[in-house]
Amino acid sequence: MATNKHSFFYRNGLSIAVISLFVLFIFFQSLTGWKVKNDELAENHLPQLSYFRYLGSPHFMQATFENWESEFLQMGIYVLFTVALRQKGSAESKSLSGKEEVDREPVAHKNAPWPVKKGGIILSIYKHSLSISFLLLFLVSFALHFIGSLNSYNEEQLEKHLPTVQWNDYFFNSQFWFESFQNWQSEFLAVASIVILSIWFREKGSPQSKPVDAAYDEN
Repeated sequence: MATNKHSFFYRNGLSIAVISLFVLFIFFQSLTGWKVKNDELAENHLPQLSYFRYLGSPHFMQATFENWESEFLQMGIYVLFTVALRQKGSAESKSLSGKEEVDREPVAHKNAPWPVKKGGIILSIYKHSLSISFLLLFLVSFALHFIGSLNSYNEEQLEKHLPTVQWNDYFFNSQFWFESFQNWQSEFLAVASIVILSIWFREKGSPQSKPVDAAYDEN
Protein backbone atom coordinates (compact mmCIF):
# COMPACT_ATOMS: atom_id res chain seq x y z
CA MET A 1 0.00 0.00 0.00
CA ALA A 2 1.08 3.59 -0.67
CA THR A 3 0.85 4.53 3.02
CA ASN A 4 3.61 2.03 3.84
CA LYS A 5 6.06 4.26 1.98
CA HIS A 6 5.72 6.88 4.73
CA SER A 7 6.61 6.72 8.40
CA PHE A 8 3.98 6.65 11.16
CA PHE A 9 4.78 10.27 12.08
CA TYR A 10 4.46 11.45 8.47
CA ARG A 11 1.08 9.72 8.07
CA ASN A 12 -0.24 11.09 11.36
CA GLY A 13 1.66 14.35 11.65
CA LEU A 14 -1.37 16.63 11.84
CA SER A 15 -3.07 14.78 14.71
CA ILE A 16 0.25 14.31 16.54
CA ALA A 17 1.01 18.04 16.28
CA VAL A 18 -2.37 19.27 17.50
CA ILE A 19 -2.61 16.69 20.31
CA SER A 20 0.91 17.59 21.43
CA LEU A 21 -0.06 21.25 21.59
CA PHE A 22 -3.22 20.33 23.50
CA VAL A 23 -1.18 18.39 26.10
CA LEU A 24 1.35 21.22 26.36
CA PHE A 25 -1.23 23.95 26.80
CA ILE A 26 -3.46 22.07 29.24
CA PHE A 27 -0.34 21.39 31.33
CA PHE A 28 0.46 25.11 31.43
CA GLN A 29 -3.21 25.86 32.13
CA SER A 30 -3.06 23.53 35.12
CA LEU A 31 0.14 25.14 36.43
CA THR A 32 -1.13 28.70 36.09
CA GLY A 33 -4.60 27.77 37.39
CA TRP A 34 -2.99 26.10 40.40
CA LYS A 35 -1.07 29.31 41.12
CA VAL A 36 -4.23 31.43 40.73
CA LYS A 37 -6.24 29.17 43.05
CA ASN A 38 -3.56 29.10 45.72
CA ASP A 39 -3.25 32.88 45.56
CA GLU A 40 -7.00 33.10 46.21
CA LEU A 41 -6.72 30.66 49.12
CA ALA A 42 -3.80 32.62 50.59
CA GLU A 43 -5.86 35.82 50.47
CA ASN A 44 -8.54 34.07 52.52
CA HIS A 45 -5.98 32.49 54.90
CA LEU A 46 -6.95 28.98 53.80
CA PRO A 47 -4.70 25.92 53.29
CA GLN A 48 -2.90 25.62 49.97
CA LEU A 49 -3.68 22.86 47.45
CA SER A 50 -1.07 20.46 46.17
CA TYR A 51 -0.76 20.30 42.39
CA PHE A 52 -2.45 16.88 42.19
CA ARG A 53 -5.29 17.95 44.47
CA TYR A 54 -5.78 20.98 42.25
CA LEU A 55 -6.23 18.72 39.18
CA GLY A 56 -9.35 17.27 40.86
CA SER A 57 -10.63 20.61 42.09
CA PRO A 58 -13.78 22.39 40.86
CA HIS A 59 -11.61 25.35 39.79
CA PHE A 60 -9.70 23.26 37.24
CA MET A 61 -12.77 21.27 36.22
CA GLN A 62 -14.88 24.35 35.57
CA ALA A 63 -12.19 26.15 33.56
CA THR A 64 -11.37 23.10 31.44
CA PHE A 65 -14.83 21.89 30.51
CA GLU A 66 -16.14 25.43 30.06
CA ASN A 67 -13.80 25.65 27.07
CA TRP A 68 -14.28 22.11 25.79
CA GLU A 69 -18.05 22.55 25.74
CA SER A 70 -17.83 25.57 23.45
CA GLU A 71 -15.39 23.86 21.08
CA PHE A 72 -17.61 20.81 20.61
CA LEU A 73 -20.72 22.98 20.22
CA GLN A 74 -19.00 25.06 17.56
CA MET A 75 -17.73 22.08 15.59
CA GLY A 76 -21.03 20.19 15.77
CA ILE A 77 -23.14 23.12 14.59
CA TYR A 78 -20.59 24.01 11.92
CA VAL A 79 -20.68 20.45 10.53
CA LEU A 80 -24.48 20.66 10.34
CA PHE A 81 -24.54 24.17 8.85
CA THR A 82 -22.15 23.21 6.05
CA VAL A 83 -24.55 20.47 4.92
CA ALA A 84 -27.21 22.93 3.77
CA LEU A 85 -25.85 26.47 3.97
CA ARG A 86 -23.54 28.09 1.41
CA GLN A 87 -21.14 31.02 1.32
CA LYS A 88 -20.20 32.28 -2.12
CA GLY A 89 -16.45 32.31 -2.62
CA SER A 90 -15.54 30.60 0.68
CA ALA A 91 -13.18 27.61 0.81
CA GLU A 92 -15.30 26.34 3.72
CA SER A 93 -18.48 26.05 1.67
CA LYS A 94 -19.76 23.61 -0.92
CA SER A 95 -20.54 24.96 -4.40
CA LEU A 96 -23.67 27.05 -4.78
CA SER A 97 -25.23 24.51 -7.14
CA GLY A 98 -24.94 20.85 -8.01
CA LYS A 99 -24.08 17.77 -5.98
CA GLU A 100 -20.64 17.09 -4.52
CA GLU A 101 -18.80 13.91 -3.60
CA VAL A 102 -19.92 14.19 0.03
CA ASP A 103 -23.57 14.25 -1.07
CA ARG A 104 -23.60 10.87 -2.82
CA GLU A 105 -25.29 7.89 -1.23
CA PRO A 106 -22.86 5.38 0.31
CA VAL A 107 -22.12 2.19 -1.61
CA ALA A 108 -20.83 -0.93 0.11
CA HIS A 109 -17.44 -2.14 -1.14
CA LYS A 110 -14.64 -4.20 0.32
CA ASN A 111 -12.86 -1.22 1.92
CA ALA A 112 -16.01 0.55 3.10
CA PRO A 113 -16.51 1.11 6.86
CA TRP A 114 -18.46 -1.72 8.49
CA PRO A 115 -21.64 0.36 9.07
CA VAL A 116 -21.86 0.90 5.31
CA LYS A 117 -21.65 -2.84 4.74
CA LYS A 118 -24.17 -3.47 7.54
CA GLY A 119 -26.78 -1.07 6.19
CA GLY A 120 -30.17 -0.39 7.78
CA ILE A 121 -30.45 1.65 10.98
CA ILE A 122 -26.72 1.29 11.62
CA LEU A 123 -25.95 3.01 8.32
CA SER A 124 -28.59 5.67 8.98
CA ILE A 125 -26.88 6.57 12.25
CA TYR A 126 -23.41 6.36 10.69
CA LYS A 127 -24.42 8.89 8.02
CA HIS A 128 -24.71 11.47 10.81
CA SER A 129 -22.15 10.02 13.23
CA LEU A 130 -19.84 13.04 13.07
CA SER A 131 -22.47 15.54 14.22
CA ILE A 132 -23.83 13.01 16.75
CA SER A 133 -20.34 12.54 18.19
CA PHE A 134 -19.86 16.28 18.61
CA LEU A 135 -23.31 16.59 20.20
CA LEU A 136 -22.50 13.87 22.74
CA LEU A 137 -19.11 15.41 23.50
CA PHE A 138 -20.80 18.78 23.96
CA LEU A 139 -23.42 17.37 26.34
CA VAL A 140 -20.80 15.55 28.45
CA SER A 141 -18.59 18.66 28.57
CA PHE A 142 -21.60 20.87 29.38
CA ALA A 143 -22.56 18.60 32.28
CA LEU A 144 -18.99 18.49 33.64
CA HIS A 145 -18.67 22.26 33.26
CA PHE A 146 -21.90 22.69 35.20
CA ILE A 147 -20.73 20.40 38.01
CA GLY A 148 -17.34 22.11 38.21
CA SER A 149 -18.89 25.57 38.10
CA LEU A 150 -21.47 24.71 40.78
CA ASN A 151 -18.84 23.27 43.12
CA SER A 152 -16.46 26.15 42.48
CA TYR A 153 -19.22 28.68 43.20
CA ASN A 154 -20.15 26.90 46.44
CA GLU A 155 -16.51 26.74 47.51
CA GLU A 156 -16.28 30.51 47.09
CA GLN A 157 -19.52 30.96 49.01
CA LEU A 158 -18.14 28.92 51.92
CA GLU A 159 -14.89 30.89 51.87
CA LYS A 160 -16.97 34.06 52.19
CA HIS A 161 -19.19 32.48 54.89
CA LEU A 162 -22.22 32.76 52.61
CA PRO A 163 -24.94 30.12 51.93
CA THR A 164 -24.40 27.57 49.17
CA VAL A 165 -26.89 26.81 46.39
CA GLN A 166 -28.44 23.63 45.01
CA TRP A 167 -27.91 22.55 41.40
CA ASN A 168 -31.45 23.41 40.32
CA ASP A 169 -31.01 26.99 41.55
CA TYR A 170 -27.51 27.34 40.12
CA PHE A 171 -28.67 26.25 36.66
CA PHE A 172 -30.41 29.62 36.36
CA ASN A 173 -27.51 31.53 37.90
CA SER A 174 -26.07 34.20 35.61
CA GLN A 175 -22.51 33.19 36.59
CA PHE A 176 -22.85 29.77 34.93
CA TRP A 177 -24.39 31.12 31.74
CA PHE A 178 -21.88 33.97 31.57
CA GLU A 179 -19.09 31.36 31.57
CA SER A 180 -20.80 29.53 28.70
CA PHE A 181 -21.84 32.46 26.53
CA GLN A 182 -18.46 34.19 26.72
CA ASN A 183 -16.93 31.10 25.10
CA TRP A 184 -19.73 30.30 22.68
CA GLN A 185 -19.67 33.73 21.07
CA SER A 186 -15.90 33.61 20.54
CA GLU A 187 -16.10 30.19 18.88
CA PHE A 188 -18.62 31.35 16.31
CA LEU A 189 -16.61 34.51 15.70
CA ALA A 190 -13.63 32.26 14.87
CA VAL A 191 -15.76 30.14 12.50
CA ALA A 192 -17.17 33.24 10.81
CA SER A 193 -13.62 34.55 10.39
CA ILE A 194 -12.34 31.52 8.49
CA VAL A 195 -15.52 31.27 6.38
CA ILE A 196 -15.32 34.92 5.34
CA LEU A 197 -11.54 35.48 5.23
CA SER A 198 -11.04 32.42 3.00
CA ILE A 199 -13.02 34.24 0.30
CA TRP A 200 -10.17 36.72 -0.26
CA PHE A 201 -7.09 35.38 1.49
CA ARG A 202 -4.99 32.30 0.72
CA GLU A 203 -2.54 29.92 2.36
CA LYS A 204 -0.64 27.92 -0.26
CA GLY A 205 -0.79 24.20 0.43
CA SER A 206 -3.60 24.30 3.02
CA PRO A 207 -6.88 22.43 2.40
CA GLN A 208 -8.58 25.22 4.37
CA SER A 209 -7.70 27.63 1.56
CA LYS A 210 -8.64 27.89 -2.09
CA PRO A 211 -5.80 27.70 -4.66
CA VAL A 212 -3.82 30.95 -4.65
CA ASP A 213 -4.96 31.84 -8.18
CA ALA A 214 -8.66 31.02 -7.60
CA ALA A 215 -11.16 33.80 -8.23
CA TYR A 216 -12.74 35.46 -5.24
CA ASP A 217 -16.22 34.24 -6.16
CA GLU A 218 -15.10 30.65 -6.78
CA ASN A 219 -15.99 28.03 -4.17
